[in-house]
Amino acid sequence: MRVLLSGASGFIGRHLHRALLDRGDQVFGIDLNPTPLAHSGDALDFFRRDNERFDLAIHAAANVGGRASIDGSPLAVATNLALDAWYFQWLVRTGTPRAVFFSSSAAYPVELQQPGDIHRLVEDDIDLDNFRLPDASYGLAKVTGERLAQYTEAEGCRVHVLRPMSGYGADQDDCYPFPAFIGRAKRREDPFEVWGDGSSTRDWIHVDDIVGATLAAIDHDITGPVNLGWGRATSFDQLAGYVTQAAGYTPRIKHLPGAPQGVHHRVCDPTQMLGFYQPTVTLEEGIRRALDS
Repeated sequence: MRVLLSGASGFIGRHLHRALLDRGDQVFGIDLNPTPLAHSGDALDFFRRDNERFDLAIHAAANVGGRASIDGSPLAVATNLALDAWYFQWLVRTGTPRAVFFSSSAAYPVELQQPGDIHRLVEDDIDLDNFRLPDASYGLAKVTGERLAQYTEAEGCRVHVLRPMSGYGADQDDCYPFPAFIGRAKRREDPFEVWGDGSSTRDWIHVDDIVGATLAAIDHDITGPVNLGWGRATSFDQLAGYVTQAAGYTPRIKHLPGAPQGVHHRVCDPTQMLGFYQPTVTLEEGIRRALDS
């Protein structure tokens, strides 16, 4: 297939780029940070002006930058609203028949992710006709994007909507918690800093499985929305323990209660995903790979 891939130099984008090329697809990648495989350009400008039709479009461009950016720069993150809106308009204008939209676990209502018993997020927890407050401007942009995806489908484009949980990998920017933990462990930091009180939980899914599930959703024509995750609740204290144990030492944990923390629990029910894709990289294996990288 001829595939347009926005955000082709980003964390998810560059892994998708390699996987698509391995499949034999012809990929036109675009990113603000060009590589030998990705063309230089602003995806927003591209979607506003380009009229070329592709067989498939995958939109992996977004302004995120980790929890500190989500909480500290909400207006900058909100530029995703414009980026996504022009993406969907471009799909309709060019007649591109199939597309991928990466939503996010941040689209889920924050009221379902509070301290106490863990609520495993299911796809129907988001009602696009009467949605409840998502996580910050980033979550708001993703909920809006899901609604725009519905309008785009009504215009004849098949849109695959995916909601990854906490994606991670060895080459992720260290403004995200997983690579930050790996870096601290490689430096054998003691005390080992953990933002918040350490009891918040996340559902970690390796980038290889995000890519694998995305391609499987395309191949099996799963439009979703569908969660991408393991359904395994891991606290930040537990993650610190796994990482430092794998690194071969036992530091003292130093909690930073004033640091940005986000919601308390974010864990999915992966039942729908398991109907077409089985994840392969456990958290322990992902930690080992990152420490060895």
